[in-house]
Amino acid sequence: MGRMERRQQQKQQQKQKSSGRIGTLWRSRGLMFKITTATAALIACMFLVFNIAVLASDVSKLEDPAPQPTIIYDQNGKIASTIAASDIKGVGLNEIPKNVIHAVIATEDQRFYKHHGINYVGIARAFFENVKSGEVVAGGSTITQQLAKNVFLTQDRTYTRKLKELVLTKKIERTYSKDEIIVRYLNQIYFGEGAWGIERAAETYFGKSAKDLTLSESAILAGLIKAPSVLSPVKNFEKSMERRNVVLSLMQKEGYITQSEVNQAKAQKIVLKSKKATDDYDGKYPHYVDHIIEEASEKYGLNANEILAGGYSIYTELNPTMQEATEKTYANNRLFPNSPSDQLVQSSAVFVNPSTGGIQALIGGRGEHTFRQFNRATQLKRQPGSSMKPLAVYTPALENGYDIFDELQDRPLNISGYTPLNYDKRFRGEVSMYQAVIESYNVPAVWLLQKIGLEKGLDSVRSFGIPLEKEDETPAIALGGMHEGTSPLKMAQAFAAFANNGVMVEAHAIKEIKNADGETIGKWKKKSKRIMDAVTAQKITYMLKGVVQEGTGRKAAISGRDIAGKTGTTQLPIQGLDGAKDHWFVGYTPEIAGAVWLGYDKTDASHYLSSSSGSTSAVIFKEIISKSQSVLPDKTFDLSLLGSKYKKKNQSVQVEQEEKQETEKQETEDKAQEQEEKQQEKEEEKQEKEEQKQEKEEQKQEQKQEKENEKQNEKQNEEQKQDSGTQQGNNGNSNTTGNTGNTTGNTGNTTGNTGNTTGNTGNTTGNTGNTTGNTGNTTGNTGNTTGNTGKPTQEQQPQTQEKQQNQESTQSQATQ
Repeated sequence: MGRMERRQQQKQQQKQKSSGRIGTLWRSRGLMFKITTATAALIACMFLVFNIAVLASDVSKLEDPAPQPTIIYDQNGKIASTIAASDIKGVGLNEIPKNVIHAVIATEDQRFYKHHGINYVGIARAFFENVKSGEVVAGGSTITQQLAKNVFLTQDRTYTRKLKELVLTKKIERTYSKDEIIVRYLNQIYFGEGAWGIERAAETYFGKSAKDLTLSESAILAGLIKAPSVLSPVKNFEKSMERRNVVLSLMQKEGYITQSEVNQAKAQKIVLKSKKATDDYDGKYPHYVDHIIEEASEKYGLNANEILAGGYSIYTELNPTMQEATEKTYANNRLFPNSPSDQLVQSSAVFVNPSTGGIQALIGGRGEHTFRQFNRATQLKRQPGSSMKPLAVYTPALENGYDIFDELQDRPLNISGYTPLNYDKRFRGEVSMYQAVIESYNVPAVWLLQKIGLEKGLDSVRSFGIPLEKEDETPAIALGGMHEGTSPLKMAQAFAAFANNGVMVEAHAIKEIKNADGETIGKWKKKSKRIMDAVTAQKITYMLKGVVQEGTGRKAAISGRDIAGKTGTTQLPIQGLDGAKDHWFVGYTPEIAGAVWLGYDKTDASHYLSSSSGSTSAVIFKEIISKSQSVLPDKTFDLSLLGSKYKKKNQSVQVEQEEKQETEKQETEDKAQEQEEKQQEKEEEKQEKEEQKQEKEEQKQEQKQEKENEKQNEKQNEEQKQDSGTQQGNNGNSNTTGNTGNTTGNTGNTTGNTGNTTGNTGNTTGNTGNTTGNTGNTTGNTGNTTGNTGKPTQEQQPQTQEKQQNQESTQSQATQ
């Protein structure tokens, strides 16, 4: 083939290739056009359907909501409580400060005034987060979407619910202005402490109307929307202030306020005037109902507005007898330590059924209850102290070959600077595991954890359903040393596994939820897992039963009833003070498991516990169980898998216990007798002092009487001396008169007058003598007699001088 022919052939091939490419391109463009057209048609259809759905949506509920009460049923299917929506005090736009609106928008929806109800940027961001995590974890909701969700929908995170939310959001945006939307949102949102709506929130936290809120106060309330219970300034002032500062920064970023205004707001002194919002439901068991609302929201996607106004029927695990017993116990202040006037010693308790996981009773705190307040039984996180030992140490140790009566070291221990001590700061060389458990020795527990390996202890704690942080991965976990801690509900759920032969069932309060039409919208599905084998569970029960029989938990013991449990006390983190921050008792019977916590919300040098957990939380546990015995079968623990070896040991322990009890009884009797003798001695000493006192009084009286008698005698002697002088004078006069004889009758008269001066008798005689005084001798004798007769005595007093003169004058006249 020639060169020319080859060139022509190549040109022909190139033409064919070029034509093929053009054809392919033409065909691909046609396909793209078809795809584009189909996509546009689909989008148009979707847009049309979406708009039809929007037009068909009814949002009139925003105008006049008609709430229906929700009914709570107990475990027997009887009505336990009814709850309804709280009283919302609505306010208009002119009564809401601009700072409140700007704070909420800056925090919840920065583009509120720019979008038409849907923030597509936020939705896209949330979509990628959901794809990345493999589930729906973010929503990107605007304020309008939140309003639609709170009023019309549930809280569940599904794409179906999200689509409904978008439809309702567009309807709301087309029906109401932006100002009307923000006002309705602020009037319906929950701010915590029982306050619904901005007006109630202003009254509840600051004792004022919403229109009078300052910038700082507005930022605080806006910050509450995210988590009202956790961020409440009443419960967590510091966290609330941190959240306020975040809101102020966002307001500045959005251009609503200046840096100077931010500084002024941060410097403002916050004064909380807790004017409590009315707790509008009058039903029983408010603490339990609070938890039901939380659980319905977390597990079944219902929001608070729905529960309070949706007319639901909620069937629960509530045991009314036990709940009432718990509430009565917590109403008895004598069972709790005395509190200073500025802060109440707080406490919480929760009890679950080991085989079903059903929460039988719950109380979230002491003092006045506020609707949906902070629940210390479920939301509190505190270090559990020694009550962690069975979970972190003794369960994994038994699972790894150790046994109940194995010897553990109790000697000084130093693990990279960590030096645990026993509560009495003594070391005993070696103790059995049983003795270490019942006496709650710390050093043997830490030593044993080191022997089996820290990771095994940590894995055991996690298997019991207690979350751990990186900071918790230290040997101190053996003694409950945790960065944040855990809740009473988590501890009760964990210990319930011991009572259930090693199987832990997830704790829950709700069994079933039905809507107003009677349709079931949520139902409990049992979730359980085996934590340890049954033998290990029974060995733990064997030891924890000993804690109550003869150890640190003796005050939880009830005669004739099997109880096992563990005390827990956490160290006071203040140098120089001897006390505790937290008291725990976590225990169980064959039918019920429970946890009791006690402490201050804010622990400081003036607010801490001075006694031990055995004398507080254990007593509270005992009181609740005692009051609930009518609904708790009197069963004994099943320890059948332990064998005769432990029974013999147990018998030996019982003998020792009886001997110990007998010794204690004898000591008590001896002390009582000694006390009685001391009391008798005191009484005798007191009586002797009284007699001595009386004798002294009598002596004083005698001395006084003697002095008075001496004075009287002196007086009588003085008078006798005076009378003697008078008598001698009278006798002299009489003799003179006698000697004179009848010579002068006047002398006899004078003698009669002299006799008269010494007494009435003398006067009478004198007169007689004067009358018969014709004979001098007779008159003289009579005068002499008069003088003798006229001797004065104590009863006879001398007459006055005036009377004597009158008598003398009369006598003279008679004589004349």
